[in-house]
Amino acid sequence: MGPGWAAPDGPGPRPLLLLPLLLWALQPDGARAQTDPTAAPFHPTDRDERPMPVNYSSRAYSCWYQYEERMVNIHRQDRCLWDVISRPYSELQSCLELGAEERQLGYPNPLAEDIILHSHFTYFANCSLVRPAFGDPPEDLLLAMIIAPICLIPFLVTLVVWRSKDGETQA
Repeated sequence: MGPGWAAPDGPGPRPLLLLPLLLWALQPDGARAQTDPTAAPFHPTDRDERPMPVNYSSRAYSCWYQYEERMVNIHRQDRCLWDVISRPYSELQSCLELGAEERQLGYPNPLAEDIILHSHFTYFANCSLVRPAFGDPPEDLLLAMIIAPICLIPFLVTLVVWRSKDGETQA
């Protein structure tokens, strides 16, 4: 066994490191989330920042698995509706934030960011904003909108000068 696998009180694998793998392996095939086939598998990135404590990592993965269980029950076409997914998504974020706070870690942290990003790639990759794409206005309307203020400026300057001269002669 390599370094880091030995338990502090003796040899053998650490049960907390194997918990996420065990939870995933015990799920029946039909209960696993249907993910986007183009999404990359979930692996925390190697960053130059300090590594996350093991107990926070296990808490974060526990939050992820709870989130996956909730998302499995949501139909694929409903995953882009905020009213439907807001509760599981907010619970994932709250779980990650609470776990970091309990361990006196900052939030967002690299592991939490990776989990949130992975949830976006997995469940929301096909969601897009359903807004009409605005095109350019017709050319005649565009010219009118440009020329109208240009023509008004000399008229307004003339009006101001005329009214200021009129005021000086009356005083």
